[in-house]
Amino acid sequence: MLKEKVEAALNAQLAKEAMASQVYLAMASWAEANGYNGTAKFLFVHSDEERQHMLKLFHYINDRGGHAAVPALAAPKSDYSSIKTLFKDLLSHEIKVSESINELVGICLEEKDFTTNNFLQWYVNEQIEEESLARTILDKLELLGDDPARMYLFDRDIQTMAQAGA
Repeated sequence: MLKEKVEAALNAQLAKEAMASQVYLAMASWAEANGYNGTAKFLFVHSDEERQHMLKLFHYINDRGGHAAVPALAAPKSDYSSIKTLFKDLLSHEIKVSESINELVGICLEEKDFTTNNFLQWYVNEQIEEESLARTILDKLELLGDDPARMYLFDRDIQTMAQAGA
């Protein structure tokens, strides 16, 4: 049985994972509308992944005797000045999710809920991967500069990453 404080924190994280899915979806829409079809595919895949992260929490809460709450979500940002700005926002968002996961782990340790702490270690590791990927992409964008031909190649390459991840 989940303690009330842990259940509330898990539901708050569930909402953040749902929002992450929406953020990626809004980014994908901007990318697709601006001719970055490869980037859009990459972001659509990641939107689906974030939804799966949300569902994993959703089922965990219910399986442990709690009640998973379906969150109301605000509309995410939907306009970007460049592909680089989009990925800077993406990294910033992932860092916030990582911080939230760390706070949640802290609550579990305070409440001596070692089962949930163990469950959350998957999210801790996932966030390390998500931040690393975003940083790697930003590093590549910095190297490429703003040349349209290079952006075309970047977009093609990131589509390959999306296909590999799907």
